[in-house]
Amino acid sequence: MNMYADAGQAGKEAMDNFIKSVSTVTKGFQQIAAETGEFTKRNYETSTKLLEELAQTRTPDKAIELQSAYAKSFYEAWMSQATKIGELYTNIARESFKPLETNMNKAASYAQDSVQQAA
Repeated sequence: MNMYADAGQAGKEAMDNFIKSVSTVTKGFQQIAAETGEFTKRNYETSTKLLEELAQTRTPDKAIELQSAYAKSFYEAWMSQATKIGELYTNIARESFKPLETNMNKAASYAQDSVQQAA
């Protein structure tokens, strides 16, 4: 009877850890969505400001200067955002695996104990 109770407890722990893992992934994706939304909002505001400034330019040289500055700043912002999102994905993977790692360690320990008892 003890074996059945252990199996039930192990199943419950595995399900709890799976739910923790899924919760971590969900929270991480929400954070990524929020970061992406903020980046999009900032970029829209910057683009709007650029268009207003371009509309007021009097010479092609000034327009090219504005456009070049915008392109450089957008590229830098985009690279920074891509790095930040990459770090978030890495963190999601790392944190969501931790609860599952607990299950795997317990299963390996149980298997090792079973082999030692059988020997």
